[in-house]
Amino acid sequence: MLSLIGLTITFFLAVVLWGKQHKTRADYVLLGLLVLIGIHLALYYSVASGRYLRFPYLLGAEIPLPLAYGPLLYLYTSELTGHEMKPRHRFLHFVPIMLAYFFILPFYLLTPGRKIEVYQHEGEGFRDRQLLLLVAIVLSGTLYALFSWLRLQKHRSRIDARFSNTEKINLVWLRYLIAGISVIWLTIFLDDEAYIFGAVVMFVCFIGYFGIRQTGIFTGQSGLAWEQAGVARETAVAPPAAVGAAGSREIIPELDDTGQEAVGKPKYARSGLSREVALVMYQNLEDLMARERLFTDPELTLVQLSERLGTNANHLSQVINMIGNKSFYDYINALRIAEFTRIAGSDENQKYTLLHLALECGFNSKTSFNRNFKKHTGLSPSEFLAQQDIHLPPKE
Repeated sequence: MLSLIGLTITFFLAVVLWGKQHKTRADYVLLGLLVLIGIHLALYYSVASGRYLRFPYLLGAEIPLPLAYGPLLYLYTSELTGHEMKPRHRFLHFVPIMLAYFFILPFYLLTPGRKIEVYQHEGEGFRDRQLLLLVAIVLSGTLYALFSWLRLQKHRSRIDARFSNTEKINLVWLRYLIAGISVIWLTIFLDDEAYIFGAVVMFVCFIGYFGIRQTGIFTGQSGLAWEQAGVARETAVAPPAAVGAAGSREIIPELDDTGQEAVGKPKYARSGLSREVALVMYQNLEDLMARERLFTDPELTLVQLSERLGTNANHLSQVINMIGNKSFYDYINALRIAEFTRIAGSDENQKYTLLHLALECGFNSKTSFNRNFKKHTGLSPSEFLAQQDIHLPPKE
């Protein structure tokens, strides 16, 4: 019954996604994943309900299908984060599932009656092949979940280097999606198909839930993360790039695992920017921020700021990393936090709520403000206010 419910939800979501206007490649990949899950659930339902006796020629068709889950998740993550892949590279991800079908070809060549007999005796005569396929499926799922996670982390590093507000483009919900599909691989160890396909159904519900919450997945209201951010797609032959307000393209400096530029790497050695010049640029940056308080713009980007300073984004990013020892994201939000701590204690601001002051400082949501405040001060906003004996009015 659960698989039938999941099947209904899956194809409903697929139809809704198919009806979406201005579909992107990411949408088509997600559509492919939903259709795959739907077919898998339908084949499982036919076996679990005994209906396979009417269609024995379909037996075994579902066995290699999990080998496509991981690649589709990875391709979906890659499309959302702007990682460009050549068609032949996409094709290579599906070679294992084709090999798997070839591997169990002897089963497909059996007579319908013999196929039914094998199923009724839990794979008798093919158990070694079953075990090898199970290992391949678990290994594939685990590795692709890891690859998807790393791709998402790289995306976070890229946007931290370019944007002061990342809430709309950080794809946090995709982390949950990756975690959700990882649960499916864990349930395989329970060796109970009811649990495994129950997890698949929950995963489909998960997609539907976040599809409703996340604007643009099942509607045409928003673009991909890298399109919203104005970041050029990353390719294997060209480094990531961002498009400035004037249309000029800036190469994103190489990043290390912390999201900051790799200071010791040759890219900085070839930048032609001496430490003396970097110190002057950093002082100019500090003066500009103190004078014009550009950090109060919630959508401020590295490219926009570099244009105000009359330099390029690469050099400015290098200066912030080398001298300020921060990513652009952390640098701007540290200024916003400092501004909040300054104005919160002012008598003239005691009539405003905490959220109002946070928005005035450049934050675009309470969640972003709370997270960054804790990160930079080690205290929650309420703890800071209590410590400073500041009493702001409650939420209106």
